[in-house]
Amino acid sequence: MAELNTGGGDGKGKKVRSKKQDAGVDLTAMVDLAFLLITFFMLTTSLSKPQSMNLAMPDKDPDKKDNVELTVPDDRSLTILIGKDNKILWFKGQPGSPLEGPTAAGFGKEGIRKVILDQIEKVKGIYGADPKKGLIVVIKPTEKSKYKNLVDILDEMAITSVPTYAIVDITPEELKMLDKEGMN
Repeated sequence: MAELNTGGGDGKGKKVRSKKQDAGVDLTAMVDLAFLLITFFMLTTSLSKPQSMNLAMPDKDPDKKDNVELTVPDDRSLTILIGKDNKILWFKGQPGSPLEGPTAAGFGKEGIRKVILDQIEKVKGIYGADPKKGLIVVIKPTEKSKYKNLVDILDEMAITSVPTYAIVDITPEELKMLDKEGMN
């Protein structure tokens, strides 16, 4: 495809005409490269799909008749307060009279994960292995907490296989607990 036709006069002594040149560019290599790039980007985008976790949130409509406040035994509930500066405060039971805590903890294997696993074992010791009577974790982020910290706590719920957890608004009493620890 990259040939040049350089036909000119026929040599009979007439006027000399300019030579006509049909120049062509071979685009085969460029098309091959384009298809390789398209294939590469299609494969890499399909391999890196975003991963998400299902999270069901309750309806906040106060007019609904099916909004019922549930009570949970204090020895089955673990409340995690997410404060500022990547800090966590946890307690078991009610904020006014907790059965355990409030105790500060960090993120990761030796932090809140260890606390959750210990509490799961304590609840199993009391109620047995019935999943309907397992640990219930109540997660309460503050306005000053980071979204990443909430995602980290949700990851800990998946890692420790906690079947029942809820994200709930924090109460003024719990904010005072965080203030006392310097986490708000």
